[in-house]
Amino acid sequence: METTSDEPAKFRSEFVRVLRSRRSGEVPLSVVPGKTVAHPLYQETPRPHFSEAMESCPKADIPNFKKLLVQENLYLTTEAGEQGRLPVLILSMKESNQLRRPAVVFLHSTHKCKEWLRPLLEAYASRGYVAVAIDSRYHGERSRGMTTYRDALVLSWEKGDTMPFIFDTVWDLIKLADYLTQRDDIDSCKIGITGESLGGMHAWFAAAVDTRYAVAVPIIGVQGFRWAIEHDQWQGRVDSIKAVFEEARIDLGKSKIDKEVVEKVGGFVWDRIAPGLDSQFDSPHTVPIIAPRPLLILNGEKDPRCPLAGLEVPKSRACKAYEEAHCLDNFQLIAQPGIGHQMTPLMVKEASDWFDKFLK
Repeated sequence: METTSDEPAKFRSEFVRVLRSRRSGEVPLSVVPGKTVAHPLYQETPRPHFSEAMESCPKADIPNFKKLLVQENLYLTTEAGEQGRLPVLILSMKESNQLRRPAVVFLHSTHKCKEWLRPLLEAYASRGYVAVAIDSRYHGERSRGMTTYRDALVLSWEKGDTMPFIFDTVWDLIKLADYLTQRDDIDSCKIGITGESLGGMHAWFAAAVDTRYAVAVPIIGVQGFRWAIEHDQWQGRVDSIKAVFEEARIDLGKSKIDKEVVEKVGGFVWDRIAPGLDSQFDSPHTVPIIAPRPLLILNGEKDPRCPLAGLEVPKSRACKAYEEAHCLDNFQLIAQPGIGHQMTPLMVKEASDWFDKFLK
């Protein structure tokens, strides 16, 4: 695949155009203080209470760590309307000097929230990072109940006026970069981004569209959407947003979601809830566009939602892009043997080492 020097810029311009096409109204970026969330909302039962993988993240041994930890809760206005209020949680260490530090943005998985990521935030903060987390659209403080995200997906299918699956949160991440690059305590050239599952997809697309994210580590989130449909490997992904395909099944008069349903409406579903996700913005195009910035993709070898075979073309194209940029060491894809759709301690350690290598 031959590329020209202006292709990345054209790609990003088109991506931003699509993101702008469904904004409720653009407004100036504003920041207001928030408060600690006493009872975070998780849209799953039973409520999750522990992550071995996150707890395993390398952490500096600092006396009186809790007393030195600085927490900020705030809200950014990213667009007009209720969902344009972006809740942000930031952890950092109290420093006697005012040196600018590297920052890493962390993104949660489906049905969770920014508070779920606290073990990672504390671990990175202990090692000198400004650690940032947000609630993605229709999650955490941006949800009203246990079905908010599901309801948003169905409404998007019915009306096609929002993009709750991935893209609306990517818009928020562009606005978040606007804010982070203005902070006096952050080195604007050293901002990383990572996430798990849905958060991994958010990290992948945010890095593709916004070069201010200097290092990216999507975890169990990168897949080939068109490849999955063409190779009958759609089941895992469909199950993650099943409510949308149930509506499509009903519209087709089918008794169950099967290959025919997915083949007939799969592309249409993506065009309704995330336009271009299975075409011009799919992984074969968006993964290589991150070059030459450091990119580490962490997946499970047996992940049904992110089938490894579906990444052969994106990986090949990415290798070519990094090779042409004379920085092949800036790209790596690690598929942990025997692991399905699960973030593991090994993945957390690999991500930590990657950020330390390129941001510190």
